[in-house]
Amino acid sequence: MKVFAGNSNRHLAEEICNYLNVPLGRATVRRFADQEIFVEVQENVRGEDVFLVQSTSFPTNDHLMELLIMIDAMRRSSARRITAVLPYFGYARQDRRASGRTPISAKLVANLITEAGADRVLTLDLHAGQIQGFFDIPTDNLYAVPILTRDIKANYDISNVMVVSPDVGGVVRARSLAKRLDCLLAIVDKRRDRPGESEVMNIIGDVTGKDCLLIDDIVDSGGTLCNAADALLAKGAASVTAYITHGVLSGGAVTRITNSKLRELVITDSIQPTTAVQSAHNIRVLTTATLIGEAINRTSQEESVSSLFD
Repeated sequence: MKVFAGNSNRHLAEEICNYLNVPLGRATVRRFADQEIFVEVQENVRGEDVFLVQSTSFPTNDHLMELLIMIDAMRRSSARRITAVLPYFGYARQDRRASGRTPISAKLVANLITEAGADRVLTLDLHAGQIQGFFDIPTDNLYAVPILTRDIKANYDISNVMVVSPDVGGVVRARSLAKRLDCLLAIVDKRRDRPGESEVMNIIGDVTGKDCLLIDDIVDSGGTLCNAADALLAKGAASVTAYITHGVLSGGAVTRITNSKLRELVITDSIQPTTAVQSAHNIRVLTTATLIGEAINRTSQEESVSSLFD
């Protein structure tokens, strides 16, 4: 087994290798003057079980091309099996045709990864579960719920916690966490007028005096979370914290979060935190290295990955 990384989240790849007690594979991923990407594998991978760790986060297209070219380099170097490890799968929000004459980009990206030569995919908290079916190769979708559960139990009085879904579409994810914590569930009913903007309409459930935990897979602009926090506090919530797997945090999201009424935003390192994220007083990052590392180990040993969540 050998683990390699692109440039998107090298720190996470190093932490995964520390867990697995293997060195990070030596490979050069650089650019020519015109920004063409060049990959050179600097060690023998013939007959090896290769894992490529690369989040397709900002700049999304650059990191996606890095991944595709790395897969091709490994295939042409006679790797026995190539697993694309995507802690964050970009384009996942384009999983259906929301209106006429639009693409299903998540399917296109799945095709690109498959055609490049990947034998399987390992990813974390896909935006929509059906994206697993977009790949024509085995795909394992890991869940960050165990990581979030441990942190919540360490920092909250569970008897006063209420899990909150920020929209109707996230109820299944929120219910899974509420079941693990054995606590109540509430839902934010919202109306989105334009992409990136949302207006909170109603809170389904009694949140009076509760420590509310907003659960979602992606935080991008942060507008939904901030509006939801305002609505929950207006309904009598004692505090509002957001637990989100993927901290995209584009544009002025970090400033919006730091100026909000959120007690804290907790994200994972599926996307490498920026300097602004690391310095924000109310944003905290949890590592996924142990979870992903164990999934890589089980995949290499041909053991069950789903049993990680039993």
